[in-house]
Amino acid sequence: MARFIVKRLLGLLPTLLLVALLVFLFVHLLPGDPARLAAGPDATPETVALVRQDLGLDKPLPEQFLRFIAGVLRWDFGTSLRTKRPVATEIAERFMPTFWLTLWSMLWSVAVGMALGVVSAVWRNRWPDRVGMTLAVSGISFPAFALGMVLMQVFAVQLDWLPAIGNDTWRSYILPSLTLGSAVAAIMARFTRSAFVDILGEDFIRTARAKGLGERSVVARHALRNALIPVVTMMGLQFGFLLGGSIVVEKVFNWPGLGRLLVDAVDMRDYPVIQALVLLFSLEFILINLVVDVFYGLINPTIRYR
Repeated sequence: MARFIVKRLLGLLPTLLLVALLVFLFVHLLPGDPARLAAGPDATPETVALVRQDLGLDKPLPEQFLRFIAGVLRWDFGTSLRTKRPVATEIAERFMPTFWLTLWSMLWSVAVGMALGVVSAVWRNRWPDRVGMTLAVSGISFPAFALGMVLMQVFAVQLDWLPAIGNDTWRSYILPSLTLGSAVAAIMARFTRSAFVDILGEDFIRTARAKGLGERSVVARHALRNALIPVVTMMGLQFGFLLGGSIVVEKVFNWPGLGRLLVDAVDMRDYPVIQALVLLFSLEFILINLVVDVFYGLINPTIRYR
């Protein structure tokens, strides 16, 4: 196991280098002049030239990329063009609100989604299955920004039960996490149902039933472990999507997280922040995939790593 993890971690380096190159080229193709934005609309051409030189944007692209990589290796992502603060500090302040929002969204959506999926698979083609899959399709079909506005209007404005914006208390996490996790719950329900339907048709399930085991024991002891491998794969992917894709929800609820930071950085052509955030999101996906692979062995001890 340890050897497998070390090999996977070493394999991160070329992947991250390629991602860093693509991100660097992409942000430099964005329209707009970051030096002009940093200097201000009333700055003279001479001032803009000085700002461009100070930011290193007058250097050739290969030299800028090498400077960026050298800074990343020192965990130095540069200085934000918008706030003049270190990018690492900006990300550190915004990371935990996004992480906790993602974690709470993931916990309830996985629990609800898996429960709906198991119930739909056990009672497939009957009314629990139809109700569960109707809810799943509704959750996938309803846009996140629209759901967020509806929840805010009902529970924050009309009923005044929950706060509409900010992250001051635990109650402020409820509406954003419901908005963010609804699509994940729907996806998990459909995926869990599909996995369980396949497993419930296997020979070892029929053998367990023929031995006289109750349906609850068959589902919990025999079907669950074998169906969890594809479900855990989807769970890891969805966690990565939530962690890096909460932009719309954070904008709707004015959430002080990484999503809003990325939107503000794109608006202001803040190259250092954009590069660091996209690189961070890529690293998150890679590490989550590694964690999922490790969980495979815990779920099914017959899996061997090489």
